[in-house]
Amino acid sequence: MQFDKSHLEKDFLSYAPGYWRDRDVSRWDDWTWQLQNRITSLAPLEEKINLTEEERAGVLLSGTKLAMAITPHFFNLIDRDDPGCPVRRQVIPRIEETLHQDYEMSDPCGEDAHMPVPGLVHRYPDRVLFLVTDRCASYCRYCTRSRVVSGAGEQSLETDFEDAYRYLEEHTEVRDVLLSGGDPLLFSDAKLEGILKRLRSIEHIQFLRIGSRIPTFLPQRITPELCGMLQKYHPLFISIHANHPRELTIEVKEGLERLANHGIPLGNQSVLMRGVNDSVEVMRALFHKLLQCRVRPYYLYQMDLIHGSSHLRTGVQKGIEIMEGLRGHTSGYAIPQYVIDAPGGGGKVPVGPEYILSRNDDRVVIRNYEGKIYEYPEPGRPATPRPAEEAATLQ
Repeated sequence: MQFDKSHLEKDFLSYAPGYWRDRDVSRWDDWTWQLQNRITSLAPLEEKINLTEEERAGVLLSGTKLAMAITPHFFNLIDRDDPGCPVRRQVIPRIEETLHQDYEMSDPCGEDAHMPVPGLVHRYPDRVLFLVTDRCASYCRYCTRSRVVSGAGEQSLETDFEDAYRYLEEHTEVRDVLLSGGDPLLFSDAKLEGILKRLRSIEHIQFLRIGSRIPTFLPQRITPELCGMLQKYHPLFISIHANHPRELTIEVKEGLERLANHGIPLGNQSVLMRGVNDSVEVMRALFHKLLQCRVRPYYLYQMDLIHGSSHLRTGVQKGIEIMEGLRGHTSGYAIPQYVIDAPGGGGKVPVGPEYILSRNDDRVVIRNYEGKIYEYPEPGRPATPRPAEEAATLQ
């Protein structure tokens, strides 16, 4: 099976049934069928694509760190003959994942150190991260939580839901709860609703968020029934995860529009990756397609220092160059905030091009995207006396 090897698609395409053309795909749009037919081992993977030795060795070792699982929908986006395919690099293990740099960590965001009860991370004053599951539809090879996700990592996720609810009831400063994991949208409608309903019963919690890659990995899950259930728990926001424009297919667009039509604000979180999206051209195409799907680009993440991710990581300067190439060259709605999650638990730190050239008590000197210089006076700056003839003209 061959794909157009262009990294950018201007149109929304459907790749179904793709590699499953010789199978009974009458249930293709059933999300449970998609889960049941995921690629999870070497033999079916080798039947469909031509693996490199680095990939084959990575697959054989994947069960010792982070399991491999790829939904048929997402697998169809992979070029079988190109190991540099930007989708392939995200989900097929490589032997480089076993290489650990001195500065890499199993918990780069310091979540375990900010976990007052199992499964609940309270790092920021007014919001918490609620890890409700350790399973995903597919597994990203750069996963920040590979230590607990998929069941193959060095730790297990043991969320105590009742302890978490009690903690939230007692901590009235918390107004925002983000459900993540793993992927909360893997739960049945009834199980997910039980969590949302319980959180909504806590009076001081003002709004809820869900972090999910299901809309891109498994768009069949975004059913009218799911959207109708979620709609009952507004204000509720969903952050999706797309890294490359190829990921935004017709099915994904339809699912995202369905969520938006039910009043759910959508934001996207991308991770900057070498050989995947480390160019202005690719990022601009991704962000433009997201806006067409009614999704606001929200964060562009510098990759966390997770063990075995150096083959995918770019330098910070590359991210700054991309932000420089976006600002002024596209709509402000298409520009996310570029952040580094400070290693060890320091939280998100925004970084980007420097537009303030100098400042003092009197003025700020700034540049625009074209490099032109402007001066903005500060409020305390003394007024400059005007010549009498000039003042008269202003009367």
